[in-house]
Amino acid sequence: MIQTVLSAQEQAEVARIAHEHNAKVNGGRLPQQQLGKDDFLKLLITQLSYQDPTAPMSDKEFVAQMAQFSTLDQMTSMANDFARLKEMLSSGEAASSLGKSVELIDNDTIVQGTVLAVTRGISPQVLVNGEYYNWEQVTKIIGETEIAEKGEVSL
Repeated sequence: MIQTVLSAQEQAEVARIAHEHNAKVNGGRLPQQQLGKDDFLKLLITQLSYQDPTAPMSDKEFVAQMAQFSTLDQMTSMANDFARLKEMLSSGEAASSLGKSVELIDNDTIVQGTVLAVTRGISPQVLVNGEYYNWEQVTKIIGETEIAEKGEVSL
């Protein structure tokens, strides 16, 4: 009798083999959900290569597609610029907390302490109570006036 259903182990093996084959064929490229400017150019060139010579693409269509390409290129550039700006702002904000008291969340635990050191880069970290934490974990920066108002420190 022929078995027509694969077991979970056999399905995993087939998926692994298919993934390895696709990685070899695609040169290690990962699949993407969006088209980039290279894909847009490939489509445009293919469209121009296979168009009917007796009825070529109109100037208006070609200009519209080139305008779309230009817009795509500008939007990609803007997205990259915003990512760099976010990194710079995040690093600057983390650096400005140096020497200040902070409150952060670590695995559902609220940690309070003074920032003694800051790392810079894409994901800045702060040194609080002898341990480094990601800047995104910081929920509150406590200024000197707030500490004085609570009566915790006399100035």
